Amino acid sequence: MKKTELIQAVAEKTGKSKKEAGVFVDAVFESIQEALVAGDKVSLTGFGVFEVRERAAKQCKNPRTHEMQEVPACKAPAFKAGKNLKESVNQ
Repeated sequence: MKKTELIQAVAEKTGKSKKEAGVFVDAVFESIQEALVAGDKVSLTGFGVFEVRERAAKQCKNPRTHEMQEVPACKAPAFKAGKNLKESVNQ
């Protein structure tokens, strides 16, 4: 499902126009992004948890040159599916 399809589904379920549904979907994504940037977790009960995880610096091999390179530490967004989401997918 692409973003436009998600907006269409939200519009159908809420009875709103696609334009209004698009504003709602964008607001949700923006709010999740702002919370992650601030270092907060976003927990949606029954759906899952969005969080930022720290990745340590590491050494890895360049597959073309076979030289070892240093990969710096970074932060990465992560999602862990909730119980209800897992169960509904596995039915």
